[in-house]
Amino acid sequence: MENSPRPRPGKPGTVHLVGAGPGDPDLLTVRAARLIAQAKVVVHDGLVDPAILALAHPAALLISVAKSRARHTMPQEEINALLVRTALAGDDVVRLKGGDPFIFGRGGEEAEACRAAGVPVAVVPGISAAVGAAAAAQIPLTHRASASIVSFVAGQCKGLTEQDWAGLAGKGRTLVIYMGVATSEAISEKLMADGLAPDVPVAVIENATRPRMRVLRSPLAGLPALVARERVKSPALIVIGEVAGEQREQELRRLALEVAE
Repeated sequence: MENSPRPRPGKPGTVHLVGAGPGDPDLLTVRAARLIAQAKVVVHDGLVDPAILALAHPAALLISVAKSRARHTMPQEEINALLVRTALAGDDVVRLKGGDPFIFGRGGEEAEACRAAGVPVAVVPGISAAVGAAAAAQIPLTHRASASIVSFVAGQCKGLTEQDWAGLAGKGRTLVIYMGVATSEAISEKLMADGLAPDVPVAVIENATRPRMRVLRSPLAGLPALVARERVKSPALIVIGEVAGEQREQELRRLALEVAE
């Protein structure tokens, strides 16, 4: 990028890989909020909520490297190079990612690139999108009565149909799918072809923890129709398993009423 700092002799800055959490600024860690407020350079993903970016210093340089299914504003290799170049110029960098940097955030690739260039790296964990979204929707990813195993998969990647998801969903298991809205039909067909029942409960959590959050439910076979009918947009997560069902939600409401009484 033309406006990015040029390398100069001296001690390099540190690249801080910072998790921005699921969206709500109140869910940032204390360290994350402090680093964002102090940073001179913030390199951020497109799903980072504007309210979090507003915490940055007014003089900070904010660089968006937003990605979408149809368009990548900057290839990953260029993002890596940008982080290295900025740090070698002597500036600390906050690399701000939705959720946690090391869960479908390519934080591992960026850390490796920085270390290879002799740039110090620090990782600030964030509440993962899956954990934050499920908690906000009051969906327990694990539950003694219904799920003791949780799996996270990416629903938007090359070779989706060839991937082996056998055993990731079903009795006693919860499957959380990141980036699965655009491929919901392929996901539904894939899981049913692998033997998952068409009536397995599914919850789609859109804009988790944010003011416009929605929790939409359907059986697995109805997932593509739900996404189309409700015009679901990213950021959204798909939770598949007994914990996502209406019956579980009704049980939670009943327990809440009992506690209130």
